[in-house]
Amino acid sequence: MSEEQQDKNARHKKAMQKQKAKVDANIAAASTERGVSILLTGNGKGKSSSAFGMVIRALGYGHKVGVVQFIKGAQLSGEELYLKNHCPDVTLYQMGTGFTWNTQDRTGDIAEAEKTWAVAAELLQDASYDLVVLDELTYMLGYKYLDQDMVLNALKQRPSEQSVVVTGRGGGSALQEIMDTVSEVKDIKHAFKAGIKARKGVDY
Repeated sequence: MSEEQQDKNARHKKAMQKQKAKVDANIAAASTERGVSILLTGNGKGKSSSAFGMVIRALGYGHKVGVVQFIKGAQLSGEELYLKNHCPDVTLYQMGTGFTWNTQDRTGDIAEAEKTWAVAAELLQDASYDLVVLDELTYMLGYKYLDQDMVLNALKQRPSEQSVVVTGRGGGSALQEIMDTVSEVKDIKHAFKAGIKARKGVDY
């Protein structure tokens, strides 16, 4: 090994030791043990996909999971098929009316949103659920189909060991404020804008 390569390896090792010390310090400082609230927002693709990745992760540990989908439901999805066929113990409820821009029925959408929220509220009060996913909930707040204070209070007052994941664009600053983790998925490029059809198993 050349002297230059040895020097490069030594500098790499020193940098990684410094990085490890920083990571170890952060892990040691995180001493609170409780469920977390996560908001996955932004105009990019992948918010619901990320949430369902956490569903699979939780199931791997034998956790009890509940999923409530707002807006989606009229069109069959791969995640719906998988959960129904392979994860019968997962509670799955879908609003079932489809996208609001398709229904064009505000009164009907509000009624279905309230009905769907009643299911979500029950899960958020049930300490036996380790993880609750509220997919596309932010739209219900953005369109004012659900009372914001009611939703935020339910999220804040859920059992301490329960984790919750909320997905969807927007949602407002008040929602972001109460969540432990907020991640924004940014739309840089999307196949659909180039005229490529949504792909089964990838987009739905």
